[in-house]
Amino acid sequence: MAKPELFNKKSKLELEKQLQNESFERITCSFYRYVKIASPKEMRDSLYLEWAELNILGRIYLAYEGVNAQISVPENEWDNFVSKLYNHTEFDKMSFKIAIEDEQESFLKLIIRIKPQIVADGLIDDEYDLSNIGKHLSAKEFNNAMDKEGTLVVDVRNHYESEVGHFEDAICPDVDTFKESLPIIKELLKGHEDDKVLLYCTGGIRCEKTSAYLKHNNFTDVNQLHGGIINYSHQIKAENIESKFKGKNFVFDKRMGEKITNDIISNCHQCNEPADSHTNCKNQACHILFIQCEICDEKFGGCCSKECYSFSKLSIEEQRERRKYPNKAAPMLAFKDRVRPKLKDLAKKRRKS
Repeated sequence: MAKPELFNKKSKLELEKQLQNESFERITCSFYRYVKIASPKEMRDSLYLEWAELNILGRIYLAYEGVNAQISVPENEWDNFVSKLYNHTEFDKMSFKIAIEDEQESFLKLIIRIKPQIVADGLIDDEYDLSNIGKHLSAKEFNNAMDKEGTLVVDVRNHYESEVGHFEDAICPDVDTFKESLPIIKELLKGHEDDKVLLYCTGGIRCEKTSAYLKHNNFTDVNQLHGGIINYSHQIKAENIESKFKGKNFVFDKRMGEKITNDIISNCHQCNEPADSHTNCKNQACHILFIQCEICDEKFGGCCSKECYSFSKLSIEEQRERRKYPNKAAPMLAFKDRVRPKLKDLAKKRRKS
C-alpha cells in the first residue's frame, strides 16, 4: 500500500486557481495551547491526514511544548474539524479565535511544521514558568484597567505590527522579532515592578510567555488581554464597548491586516501620506515588508524603490544573473542589518553610501 503524501505538491498558480473555484465559504481562525506533546512528529502526521481530508489550509507549528495554529476551514466541515481535534486529548476543549475580517483567501495550502518552540523566545527554561502567568482580562476589564492612573500598557508584538494599530498610549518596543522583545520590555519597565502592567498581542500566545517572564523577574501586578486583539474586537462589538485599540490588527497571512477601527495611524513609507496597508516588495530578491499607499503602489509597481521596480521588469534570466551580485539585485537590502528592516532607515543608508 502506497504511503500517503503529507505535503503539498501543487504549484502556487494551481493552488490559487483551486481556491478561486471553491463554491463554499471558509472560516479563518487561530488557536494555541501550551501542552506537552509526546511526539510532535506523530501528531504532525496525524493532523495532516485529518485536515487534508477536510480541505483545511493554514500554517501550524508543533513542538514538545504545544501547538500554535492559524488555519482556514471549510464552513461545512467546521463541526467535523472541531470533533476530530477534540479527539486528541492534548487539544480537548480548545478555544478558537475567529478572524475579524475574512476574505476567504488567507492561506493557499496546509503547512504543519515541527519547531523547537511554538513561539521562539530565546530564553532558557529557568527564565520563566508557564504555570505562573499573568491574570487574564476581558475587553471591559482591560479598558477599565487602562483608565487607572499609573497603569502601563505594553504591546508585545513587533514594530511593523504596532505601527498600523495599537492601544492608546501603549509602549511599543522597536523590535523585529519576539525573541528580541523580552529583555527590552523588562528594561523599558525597569522601576515599575510594583505598578499594574497590561500586556496584549494578536491572539494571546506571546503574552503567556511575556507575563511569565515578567513575573519571574519580580513584577507583581502583571495582566494580559484574554484572547488578544482578535478576541477584544469581537467582545467590544458584542457588548457595545468603546475600542481603546486604534487602527488595524496585523495578521500573518495573505490579508496582512484586519481593521479594528477606521483610524489610520500610520503613513506610506514612500510618500508619507496616511496609509495602513502592508505589502512585500514585488522584487523577489528584495521582498522587504513595508507600508504603501495606492498611489505609490501604482507609481512603483508594488516595489519599494525605483531600483527594485526596474529590476522586477527585467527578464527572468537577467534577474537570475544579477542576483549573483546582491547590490545589483536588491539595492535596498544591501544594507540590511535587521530581520525586518525599516524602509526609511534603509533608504537613508543608501543615500549616504
